[in-house]
Amino acid sequence: MSRRIMLFFSLIVFSLSTAIAEEYMEGVQYKLLSSPQPTETGEKVEVREIFWYGCPHCFRFEDYVERWLRRKPANAEFVRMPGILRPSWENHARAYYVAELLNVFDKVHRPLFNALHLEKRQINSEDALAEFFAKHGVDEDKFKKTFRSFAVETRIRRSKDLGARFQISGVPAVIVNGKYFVSNQTTGSSAETLKVINYLVNLESKK
Repeated sequence: MSRRIMLFFSLIVFSLSTAIAEEYMEGVQYKLLSSPQPTETGEKVEVREIFWYGCPHCFRFEDYVERWLRRKPANAEFVRMPGILRPSWENHARAYYVAELLNVFDKVHRPLFNALHLEKRQINSEDALAEFFAKHGVDEDKFKKTFRSFAVETRIRRSKDLGARFQISGVPAVIVNGKYFVSNQTTGSSAETLKVINYLVNLESKK
């Protein structure tokens, strides 16, 4: 094979590898935060989803998240965080943290999404949420005590603070390792968002 042909094929291989390496671009499919934030997952790459139970886009994204969790990269750690972009979102955020603290997340997380978006129920007030949790085995008084507890108040303040630090303006949104912002708006679809997340997890794993 002549040197000219070898050079030609080498250029093709280089071009293909470059295209693969730059499949996703900063500022296009994902954004680099101006101020990276500390993570909570140790040596694993943190993948933090910011969501709101009342958001129809978050409801649809949940299916993709659940599928991703079944085959997520071994070095990635998934973290959920309720967003509080408006005062009306706070009760749902409190409900999420109550579920965490009382170890009933698996009992109420998906059912609450379904009740709001499939059954079109209005479950927004503290009383309505307490009644919903009670139907899923949580004592109503215990729910209300936890709903206004110091532990929940602390988590609410942190959600608000991190939401501002992550520059969140809509949900669902995903922050990878405290530094990269990804959403369906930047990627074009939920399926593509998960591909970008995997790309960024791999990128961070090499550092």
